Amino acid sequence: MVRFIYDVRYTGRLDRPVGASFLDGVPARPALGVPTYLQLVHQVEHALRLGYLTQGDQLPRVKDVVASLSINPNTVLKAYRDLEQKGFIGSRPGQGTFVKVAPDTVGLPELTELRRTLVAGWLRDAAAAGLDEDGIVALFMSALRDFHDRPAERRPSRRDGRRRGEGVA
Repeated sequence: MVRFIYDVRYTGRLDRPVGASFLDGVPARPALGVPTYLQLVHQVEHALRLGYLTQGDQLPRVKDVVASLSINPNTVLKAYRDLEQKGFIGSRPGQGTFVKVAPDTVGLPELTELRRTLVAGWLRDAAAAGLDEDGIVALFMSALRDFHDRPAERRPSRRDGRRRGEGVA
């Protein structure tokens, strides 16, 4: 079973694989106004998009998530049901819940390099300009919306070398 730890701030960031459950800390921020089940769903989706979870990986059993996070089993079941309706996971009776389909993603080496250049460049410049974390997120989200609003012919296309799950352990 793949295990991760989630950055407890609801920013959609998933840290590197570690020995703790990948759901640790998820409901630690109830004041954010984001339901706990949705935080669980987003965490799994981010893990899939970043290549930390791949097809065939097993998610933690409901009772293990409940025990580690001290949340209601119905919350976990609702999150898993939502992920199942989206087609990402499926249950195997007597075996557990597994990733059925992972979205296309770039290889882990490319993701690592993109993250490194983002941290060493743009994020450092934004912080040096005086933006706090919320300001950086707002600016990035605004730029991302502008990027997606551009006509398709002006947007870069996916590179041929990207394959789903490439380089993922």
